[in-house]
Amino acid sequence: MSGPVMARRGFLAAAAGLAAAVTLAACGGAGGTAAAPEASSAPAAQPWTFTDDRGKKVDLDKTPSKVVAQVGAAAALWDFGVRPVGVFGPHKLQDGSKDPQVGNVDITKVTGLGNVWDKFNVEQYIALQPDLLVSSMYENGTLWYVPEKSKDTIEQVAPTVGVMLTGKTATEVIGTYEKLAASLGADMAGVPEAKARMEAATKELAALKDLKILMMSGGADQMWVVNPPEYADIRHLMDNGLDIVVPGKVDEGGFFQTLSWENADTYDADVILYDTRTQALKPEEMMKKPTFAELPAVKAGQLYPWRAEAPFSYQGYADFLEELVANLKKANKLP
Repeated sequence: MSGPVMARRGFLAAAAGLAAAVTLAACGGAGGTAAAPEASSAPAAQPWTFTDDRGKKVDLDKTPSKVVAQVGAAAALWDFGVRPVGVFGPHKLQDGSKDPQVGNVDITKVTGLGNVWDKFNVEQYIALQPDLLVSSMYENGTLWYVPEKSKDTIEQVAPTVGVMLTGKTATEVIGTYEKLAASLGADMAGVPEAKARMEAATKELAALKDLKILMMSGGADQMWVVNPPEYADIRHLMDNGLDIVVPGKVDEGGFFQTLSWENADTYDADVILYDTRTQALKPEEMMKKPTFAELPAVKAGQLYPWRAEAPFSYQGYADFLEELVANLKKANKLP
């Protein structure tokens, strides 16, 4: 996810138009990008079919071996053993290090096609000669980080698969990526162990049901209280016992309620989980907001990270849940 505010802005900012023509398909690789790695091993010349969350069925003569993926999709597929040749969306921070959104993907071994919203290098994409593009979706039919202005050209280059994140539970999304990775010929090494870790951490959530938890993201002038039903990770937490604040007045779009910092005390909570994504304020920055600093949970030191970009894989969710459980075990019910 690209943050509550960006989750809506992206759809509004999309503009019509076309990018480079598909006739550039014979172009060579662009300079300054990582060499495309060998794709994950897959059965050769074997017919391949997959129906995505749009209900779109892709039929190919052979299993795709060159996969390009939006960073969230790439992170999930990587943990299942698929090695994309290219990624798009936030994968590199300003200092050159990996953006947390890209998970365990080795960004030195994939070609970056765009790092910010509305930037997708179509010429580089064509040069990779991809067999398949995979992207997450927050709205049905809208591939995340595929620009509207070049969507038609991009979709002519290779078939696309969309994985829906909203209205789904984390286990449903993970299951979709597991099925997709298996169909692509991934060896799935480590999946049983990671799945067992995720299940064990999930079971521990029920023992923490007495804590009232607020999940939020901070901006310069506003804070956003997330609306649990729209987030697969939060649905997983609630379905397994956590008591999470549901905002009473959700903004248009359904993802959150916007509050001024002066109204940061609108909802009572024993624990606050803050958004760790790069566009969100850090705790030290939020602490400069007087109303926030005076919240009982903050004063009690019960302010913990919400890893909203956890990859939709068993490994990603095992890491996310184990950290969360460890933090919540330190918290107490407040008067």
